[in-house]
Amino acid sequence: GPTLIYTSQAPGPPKTHVVFLKVHKSASSTVMNILFRFGETHNLNFALPVNGASQLGYPYYFLAESVEGFTTGNTSEFNIMCHHMRFQQVQVQRVMPSSTFYFSILRNPIHLMESSFTYYKGSSPFSHAQSLEEFLSQPARFYNASAPDSHYAKNLMAFDFGFNHNGNFSAKHMQLMLRYIEEAFDLLLLSEYFDESMVLLKEALCWDLDSIVSFPLNSRERSTRSPLSESTAEKIKSWNRLDWAIYRHFNRTFWQRIDWSMGQERMQQEVRVLRERREQLAKTCLQGGGSVGPHKLRDKSLAPLQYGKATIQGYNLKPGLDEVMGQLCRRMVTPELQYSRFLYRRQFPEKPLKSMPAELVQVH
Repeated sequence: GPTLIYTSQAPGPPKTHVVFLKVHKSASSTVMNILFRFGETHNLNFALPVNGASQLGYPYYFLAESVEGFTTGNTSEFNIMCHHMRFQQVQVQRVMPSSTFYFSILRNPIHLMESSFTYYKGSSPFSHAQSLEEFLSQPARFYNASAPDSHYAKNLMAFDFGFNHNGNFSAKHMQLMLRYIEEAFDLLLLSEYFDESMVLLKEALCWDLDSIVSFPLNSRERSTRSPLSESTAEKIKSWNRLDWAIYRHFNRTFWQRIDWSMGQERMQQEVRVLRERREQLAKTCLQGGGSVGPHKLRDKSLAPLQYGKATIQGYNLKPGLDEVMGQLCRRMVTPELQYSRFLYRRQFPEKPLKSMPAELVQVH
């Protein structure tokens, strides 16, 4: 029938040179899993952190030298860069070829800050505040701009994009910041509209549906989420004014892009197909069809990193899956640190890996 138009792959060969700026706490672990799977399936090379580390020199600015196997002039050897980094375009361009597709994902700063407060509770700006409300009522009591981890509590997105998170930007400087991001990146997605984002990504990269279907990774148990009052939301916006400017601007361009690239109607159709496929895979792959808390995980090698005050959910796979399906299912639920180590092993079999970081050795 005519629905074939909708599920068919976008025209053109799939793009295989991709940089993803993994903005913290913005569904970026799920996007990272999509990129890991695509790269592994298509035998692509990743720009992996030196020594199998989990980040590319973060929170320092990215340097080409933090990529394992980088030597000046071997840009053609790397296909995908997606580990946490503080973006520095000139350095990324030393590693990646000029045809590379750059994208990132943003999140409403109100939700982002609520999530960060739970996840980065141990960071110096948050550690002494009883609640997010208390922190926002007198940030000066808790926040020290020169602390090396201050970015977790203020303009975290602006920081990840390479800007001064404590900068007192004029309107003109704000415009320049937005212009810079717009020129450096081909696509900016929104985590609140994750499925629409994945459809846009699939279209832009000419990938197929199964490449961009995913289960949510590194997400918190619902019980640890709290609704925020209107006044708290307003305080978050003014405290994170750079992030708010970035989000507002790219929230607008996101919907414009849907309009000019495919239109609302086809987008809705694509999203429906994506959700059907995800449900189908959840029924096939997952015990109980959904996520479970860390203490209920049977296979500890699939246990996600527990961090801060958040309870990070994981998945149990159904027993008895055939080989092909079992492999797809397993990859879809492998947390990023384990997947990252696996890819490092595959790419650099001869290199010794530092032992598993202590925080990954489960306490449950």
